[in-house]
Amino acid sequence: MSDQEVVVYTSRNCAKCDQVVAKLSEWEIDYEERNVSTNRDHFKELQNMKIYGTPATFVNQEKILGFQERKLKRALGIQSTERFVDSDMMNYS
Repeated sequence: MSDQEVVVYTSRNCAKCDQVVAKLSEWEIDYEERNVSTNRDHFKELQNMKIYGTPATFVNQEKILGFQERKLKRALGIQSTERFVDSDMMNYS
């Protein structure tokens, strides 16, 4: 459903990887999953980019490490209905 090229490097027993994949599916984003646990070539690809952990998501080659929902939304052009609230601004005297 998207025009972006989305590649997600995942590994076995990785809760954050599962979160990334679940969100992409929820948002109906087409993506390619590359599991580094089952394919040594995918592991080497990540190492060549100096990345040593998963998940590592690339949206049109923009790198997003870990599960960062706001960064994923921004990179994918998904409007966020959430607003950032600075808790320090909420402390009134």
